[in-house]
Amino acid sequence: MRGDGVIPGGVLVARRVTEAVAERARQRFGAIITDHDMTADEALGIVAEKGLAAVVTGGKVRITAAHAAKLPPSLRIVANTSVGHDHMDSEAVKAAGVVVTNTPDVLTDCTADLAFMLLLNACRRGHEYEAIMRAGWRKGYGFPDNLGLQVSGKTLGIVGMGRIGQAMAQRARGFGMTVLYHNRRRLPAEQEAGAEYFADLNEMLPRCDILSLHLPGGEAGTLMTAEAFARLPRGAVFVNTARGSLVDEDALIEALKSGQLFAAGLDVFRREPDFDLRFAELPNVFLTPHVASATVETRNAMGFKALDNVAAVLSGKPPIDPV
Repeated sequence: MRGDGVIPGGVLVARRVTEAVAERARQRFGAIITDHDMTADEALGIVAEKGLAAVVTGGKVRITAAHAAKLPPSLRIVANTSVGHDHMDSEAVKAAGVVVTNTPDVLTDCTADLAFMLLLNACRRGHEYEAIMRAGWRKGYGFPDNLGLQVSGKTLGIVGMGRIGQAMAQRARGFGMTVLYHNRRRLPAEQEAGAEYFADLNEMLPRCDILSLHLPGGEAGTLMTAEAFARLPRGAVFVNTARGSLVDEDALIEALKSGQLFAAGLDVFRREPDFDLRFAELPNVFLTPHVASATVETRNAMGFKALDNVAAVLSGKPPIDPV
């Protein structure tokens, strides 16, 4: 470290961040802070021009294999401010001798909170009820009208029982739900906490009143096809806070229109932000714009964790969260 306490090497924060993260980056590194979300070409151009050692990235810094083949020689670390890093060719960057990091753990509870919010609003017709009130109400509803589904006591199927899946299961138990899960491998009994494991997803689907996805999209391909939706009980509810690429959206829309699904709660889509507007036309879908980690506490923690990884590498230590 220099005497003024700034870690040398030079850092570019190539995405818009919270003021708390920006201030820490300035104090710790004398970092260059962008006022917009940079592309890979913009960010790497500044790294090359300034001879910087680190770049803190977001989803728009899509570093490809072509970029990796000609990375600036000064660059030592690409620190992602997210758990996911499928927006960039991490293997090509690492092969070029540059460390790649991400931010696991810090968004577990925040994502599970939003997933359960989607679940509740899908089951209890949150979008429709809110639309009635926004329109002024003024019309009484009778005994059989606008009925949702009771969440308590239902069976929840979780696909991907990592940290977020386990946090979702914990919330479900608070509602007296039965928890089933499909994962690449079975968890130890203490992590299952009574959840029932299914090695075969197709065997689990017919038993799910509600299905929630919590696994990375890059590995599984399109998991939820027309056939998969058809295996769910008629009137099931579907929740996705994982990746839009896991879902055949045409099949999902058809299942929602036909009544095969009672409702869905969706935070992620195949094309973002230009999502399929047919979803917005369906009354039985509760929609959010990929905001599972969007709380002050979590976004600060994500940024701080990226900066901690930068500090470790620039100080000659191993990265804390290597990809």
